Amino acid sequence: MVQRKAKDALLRLSSQFPIIGITGPRQSGKTTLAKSTFPEKKYISFDDKSMREIAQSNPKDFLLAFPDGAIIDEAQKVPEIFDAIKYHVDNNEFKPGKFILTGSSQFKLKENMTDSLAGRVAFLKLLPFSMGELESENLLSNNPYEGILKGNYPPLYDSQKNFILEDWFENYVDSYLDLDVKEHINPSNLSTFKKFIQICALYSGQMLSMDSIAKNLGISAPTVKLWLSILESSFIIHLLEPDFNNLGKTLVKTPKLYFVDTGLLCYLLRIDSVEKLILSPYKGGIVETYAISELIKKRTNLGKKPNLSFFRDSKGFEVDTIADWNHTFAIEIKSTSESEQKLSANTKKYLSLRQDENCKGIILYLGDLTCSINDIKYVAWQDWSKFE
Repeated sequence: MVQRKAKDALLRLSSQFPIIGITGPRQSGKTTLAKSTFPEKKYISFDDKSMREIAQSNPKDFLLAFPDGAIIDEAQKVPEIFDAIKYHVDNNEFKPGKFILTGSSQFKLKENMTDSLAGRVAFLKLLPFSMGELESENLLSNNPYEGILKGNYPPLYDSQKNFILEDWFENYVDSYLDLDVKEHINPSNLSTFKKFIQICALYSGQMLSMDSIAKNLGISAPTVKLWLSILESSFIIHLLEPDFNNLGKTLVKTPKLYFVDTGLLCYLLRIDSVEKLILSPYKGGIVETYAISELIKKRTNLGKKPNLSFFRDSKGFEVDTIADWNHTFAIEIKSTSESEQKLSANTKKYLSLRQDENCKGIILYLGDLTCSINDIKYVAWQDWSKFE
């Protein structure tokens, strides 16, 4: 079993808060992480109809059967349980890490926990595998394009299963629409929403044009905004906001869109081979998406916010992402395997504008050698999650 880097963050949070909510996309390994981290805890799944009915009939008494707490999976299927957990926590001796809540419907799960358990719950976001997690189990391909094409959802790396990528992702999208999306939009719009996801795939690594998307689909710009919020809150996409560190420039205000998983992205773009990926006009955006996803996981696996933005002025000068961490990193992402000095032109220009000794220049590229050239660090693709 792949050891999840988020385990330490989960243990840290569970030593402070009585309730932990593990959020993340479907099939990211939330239940597996909870059970492997707390093997001594009772496990309850409200997928079990009989268990669900018992909990619904008298949720407070139901919890009395678990004086030491429990892992409650699919907690959102019994909304009454959240107030019962609140009552249990507030009226018993304080015990951190008592209840671990997970669920596949992120909208309902987080909404219920935020409304009912404010001040008592900490959230941990679990995304699909990082490259570092795969590398630790010798599951990381030697070819970056193979990893990009496959993506990082845990079931695709289960040695006991033999999924065909196209079949798995087709089922994933259908399940997502049926189980997560259908209750939040008019059912008659489901087919349009599916086209909307496919159009969003064309924008991965680019700034959004809501008006263009609305025009293509024949829907309103407010509908596009609502649907984007559904994709983001269910961890299908991540919106990267522009950096507002003025630097004497007029800056753009439009966010950039990135898919959380490049395997799903390639499926939506009908890219089903390494050859098609390398020759695709979307290759640059896909590679950038892969890198941004790794940077996000580097932070979420620590239980921290990504703190990523991008810089672009009104004249088109851009730096792919600015990471505001212990140091500030100005990062360019390149879909080339050559560590050429010209790759760092934008990074150097940004550093000269910023005039900040704590801001460092980074180039993430597809080469195999991590090195420094004129104070700019070139990071090989296998090391994207490792640089400090």
